[in-house]
Amino acid sequence: MRLIIYVGFLSSVILFAAQSSGAIPSDAGDVNPIGTGNPVPAVEVVTPEGVAVPLRDIMDGEPTVLVFYRGGWCPYCNTQLSGLAEVEPRLRELGYGIIALSADRPEKVAEATRESDFDYRLFSDASMRAAKSFGVAFRVDDETFEMLQGHGIDLESASGEDHRLLPVPAVFLIDADGVIRFRYYNPDYRERISGEALLNAADEALREKS
Repeated sequence: MRLIIYVGFLSSVILFAAQSSGAIPSDAGDVNPIGTGNPVPAVEVVTPEGVAVPLRDIMDGEPTVLVFYRGGWCPYCNTQLSGLAEVEPRLRELGYGIIALSADRPEKVAEATRESDFDYRLFSDASMRAAKSFGVAFRVDDETFEMLQGHGIDLESASGEDHRLLPVPAVFLIDADGVIRFRYYNPDYRERISGEALLNAADEALREKS
């Protein structure tokens, strides 16, 4: 059992160390996402064209909705992305940009981008560096891996990696200063934050900031 002592600044140090230690949980329920009030980790993600870009550069100093999703093979993720497109105009009115990170390799993300009808940007986190830095990565067990294969889903082919890692679906709201103001995650991949709930959280985060 992990013991975390919450004592002022020390708690942040302990949390950062736990997320940076390389220990990846083997159960989605054991992830420990980075908390509100923390700065966005300095990580790179990959464009659909295969170019590594610092996440902070993509955010470009604007409030950002950052979404972690499992991949284009996941119907729940595709439903979430479509729902996000429906509230995208209202999020943009509030001043937010939207970035969605997939566990798929860049070629798969490029394919999803071509087939999409939304304006926000998709990026690859096939290495899972961003997911690990944000504390949402977990390792898929052999039973689940084989079950997915039985449904025609090959995680290693989709990601181009053999780490068998996925992100717990999550949404982070990040302010213009690069500080996390809201997070939502659910180990049950079937449950996602609704568009209205996200809009309310986005509006509240801006009001708290001001």
